[in-house]
Amino acid sequence: MRRWVRYLLTAAVLILLWELVALVLQNEALPEPWRVVIQFFALLAADLPMHFGVSVYRVAAAVVFAVAAGLPLGLLMGRLPKADAYMAPAVYLTYPIPKIVLLPIILLFFQILVTVRDAVRGIDEEYFLSVRSLNAGGWDVLRHVVLPATLAELLTALRISVGTSVAVLFFVETIGARRGLGYFIQDAWARVNYQEMYAGILAMSLLGVVLYEVLEQAEKRACRWKRV
Repeated sequence: MRRWVRYLLTAAVLILLWELVALVLQNEALPEPWRVVIQFFALLAADLPMHFGVSVYRVAAAVVFAVAAGLPLGLLMGRLPKADAYMAPAVYLTYPIPKIVLLPIILLFFQILVTVRDAVRGIDEEYFLSVRSLNAGGWDVLRHVVLPATLAELLTALRISVGTSVAVLFFVETIGARRGLGYFIQDAWARVNYQEMYAGILAMSLLGVVLYEVLEQAEKRACRWKRV
């Protein structure tokens, strides 16, 4: 079954359950899904796309910063035991420190760092010996052994972490932000406009699905060897 068909079937089941619960409760706090869908499309002509774009930018920026910092550090710690011995304690001590504004970046950074380090550690030493026997230099080893061996784990870690980061983004955008889906949802809730609130939640769900699918397709294209 094609992926988009599975998404449609899942969405249909969730909407049906939502409709049944809304009909039973008959409460304004849980409007019927068709009302929310109508509100969602109406908001597309207003400011919802702007808030959506701001949230996409924030998550994308978090991914870029986290990969730029976490990937090289993870490779370094994975290949150099001495570097890992000195840096690992700093990683484990700083990870629990709350930094709410930077939380999506921090969350992704540590997930990428630890995942890449463990992936590099798991590479069989025979692969390095084989490449070096062909007079390969450090860059060749990195390009042909280390990066291909860690790419799948890196993208998997990103897929898992991005979903959590989208959820965390909601809390971040409700603290001092004036734009973004988190702010949009919080503002609609404060105005007791439940249809707009659920429309914002729907947009945030779509954001998570889009980001997940982008990374899923990137992994399929970059790691075709896994399906051989």
